[in-house]
Amino acid sequence: MQSIDQFLPSLKTPFKAVITMHQKPDGDAMGSALGLYHFLRSLGHEVTVISPTNWANFLDWMPGSSEVIDFEQRRHHALDIIQKAEVLFCLDFNVLHRTKHMEQPLTEAKCIKILIDHHQQPQEEAFTYGISDTSKSSTCEMVYDFILSSGYADHLNVAMAECLYTGLMTDTGSFRFPATTASVHRMAAHLKETGMNHTKVHESIYDSFLENRLRFIGHALLNRMEVLYEYNTSLMYITRADLQKFDIKTGDTEGLVNYLLTIQGIKLGAIVIDRDEERKWSFRSKGDFDVNTFARKHFEGGGHKNAAGGRSSESLEITVKQFKEIIKAYHNQLQ
Repeated sequence: MQSIDQFLPSLKTPFKAVITMHQKPDGDAMGSALGLYHFLRSLGHEVTVISPTNWANFLDWMPGSSEVIDFEQRRHHALDIIQKAEVLFCLDFNVLHRTKHMEQPLTEAKCIKILIDHHQQPQEEAFTYGISDTSKSSTCEMVYDFILSSGYADHLNVAMAECLYTGLMTDTGSFRFPATTASVHRMAAHLKETGMNHTKVHESIYDSFLENRLRFIGHALLNRMEVLYEYNTSLMYITRADLQKFDIKTGDTEGLVNYLLTIQGIKLGAIVIDRDEERKWSFRSKGDFDVNTFARKHFEGGGHKNAAGGRSSESLEITVKQFKEIIKAYHNQLQ
């Protein structure tokens, strides 16, 4: 994988581009994709954003979201666009299997492939150009850096700013996580200078849920949370019946794991959700406990030092039991 700086001269000549991200895209994935979409279009390129799956309704307000293609819903149309693409941008993931059913067509695509991502252990051989920087707060921050280094920073507008601010805000936990550097705040200030209304973005993301989600959160905290004080760990498990009872949609469980770290003394929060095809884990930690390593070792996952995900093919009951056994080996690290 060559440095992304070597691709910058190619921005002068119009090309057909596809931008994609990981399945079930969050604020950073969708924000970086749409921010880059608006930037490339401002330069005269033909650009299509393709998501591997559907996404949360609270992202539908974002400029350009109505143009995003859901691969699972429009597979043949998406495949045709991928096959005709000259440049493929891969954002907020660094291994192709994170795109679910898009993995094979992306692997087989003959176009230039560009990685922009901040997760650990990238699949570098899969990309022509790219940048992988784990010190960055978000992929949105990296797309912003790409725009600044392109020589076309004057193209930055409100639409781009709203998209990029979304990922910057969500991936930093509203600017409270350790990855919130001075450069993050300088970026936020620059985005504000475009005329962006940060209150609108915040309300669109955090204040647009239905009543059933709030009742679901209450149910989960009351009936599905365990606190393992001897390991400074809090665990939550969500059953398939819970998802059905409260009519939980994509995105409704996002952020739930963060509640677990609000308990005094808790250093590790873990939530597992019983999905149709597998059990999905999310891990969050404080301090030096590395959930990226933990998830990779035990739950076929990974991510960042303090935020990672994983999966299990076992039943909900068995994977929860396994977690409780595994965590015993980390007693000293969690003290």
